[in-house]
Amino acid sequence: MTLAGQTRPIADSGLRPAFAAVRVRLGLVLALFGLAGIGWWWTVEQMRGMDDGPFTHLGTFAWFLGVWVVMMTAMMFPSVAPTVALYARMTRGRLALAPVAFTAGYLLTWAAAGAAVWTIAAGADGLAGDALAWGNAGHTVAGATVIVAGVYELTPLKNVCLGKCRSPLGFLLSSWRDGWFGGLRMGAKNGAWCVGCCWALMASLFALGVMSITWMVFVAGLIAIEKILPWRRTATYGTAVVLLALGLLILASPETVPGLTLPGEHPMQMTR
Repeated sequence: MTLAGQTRPIADSGLRPAFAAVRVRLGLVLALFGLAGIGWWWTVEQMRGMDDGPFTHLGTFAWFLGVWVVMMTAMMFPSVAPTVALYARMTRGRLALAPVAFTAGYLLTWAAAGAAVWTIAAGADGLAGDALAWGNAGHTVAGATVIVAGVYELTPLKNVCLGKCRSPLGFLLSSWRDGWFGGLRMGAKNGAWCVGCCWALMASLFALGVMSITWMVFVAGLIAIEKILPWRRTATYGTAVVLLALGLLILASPETVPGLTLPGEHPMQMTR
């Protein structure tokens, strides 16, 4: 009687922490998806009427960087959620805020990438001037950028970076650092692999219209397919074919590309 009576409490005491950990990880994933949803809503509100086609003016540094971070939250959090959840599981609850530090490090790397993008764009505008206008070399540069993004899909570097993104356990085990600062460093490193995987796709977004919600959804969809779809080669080769075809179409007949706003066709309603 005593042994039988003790069986249920013993089993329950072992299951409760496991169920609690599962609930925490599920809540973390839902929180990341919720933040992504808020990011999409905010981005749609901010970008309404601002799409001026390929290489839309980025505005001031502070404004662009703020929008960029929210964009990355919207576009990247769904695909990075499994990695953050696995990291939370591996910390075994020792540091409640460690997943927050990891996520902050991830966003910090993307913020640095955004700062670099704005600096490069500002430098190009200053040096090239009207040479990169759509009626001059802009048309060719936009098409070539999308084609380069398609070619990058087939390179060894893309394969290595995508492998790190698709295999979070291997990345976490090889890069493990203890503590909150360690989580921040790991998140930043994971973000760096993600930048290496996605920089060409993000470049194609600028070439298609970085202030266009349509193209933002398009690129975010390609990123999610590559990171989540079980058939890795199908995802990367399919993405490469789509980008190559799109780039060639921009070079040959940009006015026939669905959803592409030609610069000057619809003046922006607001500037920053």
